[in-house]
Amino acid sequence: MAAIERAGERALLPLWAALPTAALAGVLSDGAYPDLGIWPLILVGVAGVLVALIGRRAGAAALVGFVYGASFYLMHIQWATVFLGPVPMLGLALVCSLYLAGGSVLVALAYRWLPRRWPGPVGRLLVLPLAVAGLWTAREAINSVWPYGGFAWGRVGQAMIDAPVADLYAWVGVSGMTFVVVLLVAAVIEAARWRGIPPLRRVVAPLGILALLLVWPAWPTPATGELRFAVVQGNGKAAYFDYADREPGDLLHAQLAATEPLFGEVDVDLVLWPEGSSEWDPRVEPYAADIWSLVNERMGAPLLAQSVVERRDEHGEPFWTNTAMLWDDGRVLDEYDKRHPVPFGEYVPDRWFFRLLAPGLVDLVQREYTPGRTDAVMDLPTASGPVRIAVGICYDIVDDALLRESVLDGGRVLVSSSNNADFGRTDESAQQLAFARIRAIELGRAVVNASTVGITAVIGPDGGVVERLPWYTAGSIVTTVPLIDTITPAARAGGWIELGVGVLGLGLLVGARIRLGRAGEGLSSSG
Repeated sequence: MAAIERAGERALLPLWAALPTAALAGVLSDGAYPDLGIWPLILVGVAGVLVALIGRRAGAAALVGFVYGASFYLMHIQWATVFLGPVPMLGLALVCSLYLAGGSVLVALAYRWLPRRWPGPVGRLLVLPLAVAGLWTAREAINSVWPYGGFAWGRVGQAMIDAPVADLYAWVGVSGMTFVVVLLVAAVIEAARWRGIPPLRRVVAPLGILALLLVWPAWPTPATGELRFAVVQGNGKAAYFDYADREPGDLLHAQLAATEPLFGEVDVDLVLWPEGSSEWDPRVEPYAADIWSLVNERMGAPLLAQSVVERRDEHGEPFWTNTAMLWDDGRVLDEYDKRHPVPFGEYVPDRWFFRLLAPGLVDLVQREYTPGRTDAVMDLPTASGPVRIAVGICYDIVDDALLRESVLDGGRVLVSSSNNADFGRTDESAQQLAFARIRAIELGRAVVNASTVGITAVIGPDGGVVERLPWYTAGSIVTTVPLIDTITPAARAGGWIELGVGVLGLGLLVGARIRLGRAGEGLSSSG
């Protein structure tokens, strides 16, 4: 029994082998996301870093986690270098890697403590994997919201959109999918590595989890109506670094030119333009109002378009929002201010501090968008009565709480707009489209995604891409999408799933530490 109890202390790999294993695991994990999108690679990547963490001391575990994080994020967010160069991308990758380093210490402690607290088959095949998966999910959850709104890109759960278990998103959401994937991988590792369990019992837990996932039913999404869209991709010079070559009105004219072929040719309920579709607020600039109204009149439908809006606070000081406006009959019917502007892209938090570190880079970002406070739904007038739509702008698509809120507030279809021009033909736009597909399944809604230069697409509630436009091509999609009223378990449960599995992981770790401490067992690692 003593040998079994101390099995959790042995390092499976020496540190000189664990570090390159972690680095390779990070590269393989990136391959699970677009552009490659080979989802089984996330299983291999997670397995690689977990094997490298088993038996590690705290310092070595932190180093392993940091190496894994750095190799993953430096591959995964290369698109962040297109506009501002490598420094911001390196900074973001560093912060995320530090999160992984801290989370890896907790995972390594779980591998040291839990096998001694629960040494039997249940402990090794179920309790330990539950703790590891819970700790991993908790680390992702914190990284997704803090600091400066967090960075929710590159979570394990986001890699499974094309996996046979994608229907699970509707039941447990993105964080729940992370938990399930890491739980399965950790259970397989334990089944393979511990000889104290008979061969038949080794496969019971992982195969049981896998079988349950494969037979899990899709959430029903019956349509209760339909909405017809004209989605326009103008292919204008929308990149921030196009400013020197862009004449005033180029963006607006590009969107108008791509919309004009539809005038008098189609019957739609809403015309959708992307983020960055108009240089001017039509309430302030008459020329913009004339063009918006022209589209409105010739299409016979309201226009949902975006512009920068100058506002005033209670002291009369100006601030700016990235705003979507529903325009009809020469006025704004409703508006949504982007809730999640991108730090260091759309604004610079603590500008005075970061300007000391990199003044040239910080000064490039002259926009200072303020996070919006409006609700994320709009009531669209149609011939058959008002239809409530959920509205998001660009990075909002990875904000779990915001998207759930928009559906719980009555949104029957998700409308997302983006300006991906700053990232060229990199993986960023493809990754964002994958997130939109996840949201469709998770929230049980069709998603209509409009981009300035691509990827503009229409997604069904099953996550499938119904139609899309090519990159850097002016064009439009005219489509009918279902309106859905049912609320998925993932939308209704909200952050409780994420909180629950995180508390479970931390609780199991702390409980094992307290119990072993009371029993007077040594807690130092030999590896």
